[in-house]
Amino acid sequence: MMAPDSSDGVASCACKGIRRCLICEKLKGKGPSETNGPKTVHYFLYDSETRLAICKDATAASFPFPGVFLRENFISEEEEKELIRTMDQDVWNDSQSGRRKQDFGPKVNFKKKKVRAGGFSGLPALSQKLILRMQEEPSLAGFQPVEQCNLDYHPQRGSAIDPHLDDSWLWGERLVTINMLSDTTLTMSLEQGLPASGLAEEVHVAVRLPHRSLVVLYGEARHRWKHAIRREDVHERRVCSTYRELSAEFLPGGQQAELGAQLLNIALSFQGTPV
Repeated sequence: MMAPDSSDGVASCACKGIRRCLICEKLKGKGPSETNGPKTVHYFLYDSETRLAICKDATAASFPFPGVFLRENFISEEEEKELIRTMDQDVWNDSQSGRRKQDFGPKVNFKKKKVRAGGFSGLPALSQKLILRMQEEPSLAGFQPVEQCNLDYHPQRGSAIDPHLDDSWLWGERLVTINMLSDTTLTMSLEQGLPASGLAEEVHVAVRLPHRSLVVLYGEARHRWKHAIRREDVHERRVCSTYRELSAEFLPGGQQAELGAQLLNIALSFQGTPV
């Protein structure tokens, strides 16, 4: 099944609860997500060279922003085309907030903390060379992902992903994403602010992601700062692949090491189809 182009396939919606996209707002009569009125937010821009968060209007001092690694041109234009062509040959499933997705990973119930292989048959074949390339980066030494999630964003659907922290029971220290087809901005947010830096209100740090770049979140950026893609930062079709490794509980010496080894063996067979 081919993915729809920019003029097709935007009339379906899988939003639930407070989630919103342009489809449900326009066709189902839902209104935009409500807010509690204006609030003060301090806006910063991440500089990948200095690894500083720099205030956009120069009203506050810059501060170190650890836990983000950005590698531009991680894949070539030819590799990008091949990856998208291959993804578009599989089914894209509707997801929340105007996204579509393809999952390559185990069956997980995060609330009950249960995980099983289910229909998981491995990561896709084209990811093998990309993961070997990732492991050449010092910040990704020993990286062995057990899950890959492909997400498709489009402005006609109002695609976005709300501020969130990824699970840390099953998923390990590093979250790795390859950004494709268009540039976007990853918004990092800290609701409680940084009082020690004189920033008592919410703080946002914008991390610009060029297409074909790789970004890694770890440390405080992984566990303390929420991350999001805002609707207004999706200007064209955008596809990303996010790779997740296992937590210590599922690695050698952990309580569920045997299950972790089983899942890794499946993942690294690189024979996967979307589950």
